[in-house]
Amino acid sequence: MSQQTDEALVIVAHGSHLNPDSSTPTFAHADTIREADAFETVREAFWKEEPSFREVLRIVDVETVYVVPMFISEGYFTEQVIPRELRLQDWDVTDWESDGTSADHAAYTATDTGTTVQYCGPVGTHDSMTDVIVQRARSVTDDPNVGSGVGLAVVGHGTERNENSAKAIEYHADRIRETYDFAEVKAMFMDESPEVDDVATLFESDDVVVVPLFVADGYHTQEDIPADMGLDLDGPGSYPVPGMVDGTQIWYSGAVGTEPLLADVILERAADAGADVAGAIERVKQQTGGTAIDVE
Repeated sequence: MSQQTDEALVIVAHGSHLNPDSSTPTFAHADTIREADAFETVREAFWKEEPSFREVLRIVDVETVYVVPMFISEGYFTEQVIPRELRLQDWDVTDWESDGTSADHAAYTATDTGTTVQYCGPVGTHDSMTDVIVQRARSVTDDPNVGSGVGLAVVGHGTERNENSAKAIEYHADRIRETYDFAEVKAMFMDESPEVDDVATLFESDDVVVVPLFVADGYHTQEDIPADMGLDLDGPGSYPVPGMVDGTQIWYSGAVGTEPLLADVILERAADAGADVAGAIERVKQQTGGTAIDVE
């Protein structure tokens, strides 16, 4: 019988059979967390790849698991699919006491393994994601003080099927607008108004940073959004940075989920659920350049 450790972190994400880059950020952030010695055991699990949500608790031999969803918003996957596949006994979404962006954590027992699962809200709605969006703007412009005189567009998919999808985008846009000195901050969408197609028209700033609140780069972030904005595409993911659209200089960052600082958000979720990872959070911030960010 194997030696059982006390706690582990499991990062759950969608994954894809068609896009090999879909799972890349999840593996990268898991590696960063391992290097920070936050947990003795860190595993990834996916809906569309292996290991699956359904089997991951069987291959993590621990008493307590912190499960952090690598999803942007609360909805079908975080409220139905993941709890069902993990077999969380007596799962009830109201235990999160969320208004659509404030899911924190709740403790359950996995019925088939007896594991205590601290089930956390998605990374996309955590307050620290605001830090990641701003860090993304700094990374793409190579300007640690980017803000004054510059517009910022936080872009989401948007869908009538899940009202929380837009809430997450608007939530972070509001926080950035209140805290930082960007000239303009707007929430924009692919399938809702205001649409990202109109970014050059809706911003008065000559320079606009566009950060898509997506977990991974794929067809939407590498082709749809840049094409919708009017950037010249030389192939998937091949666009000028910055690029000019109708006299506006667009600094398009690609998916926010690829920003290294997202590893901090995953650890913050676990910390909120009771994990003793304060030291690891500081080590991650030092490694990823997040130490200068201070959002009140």
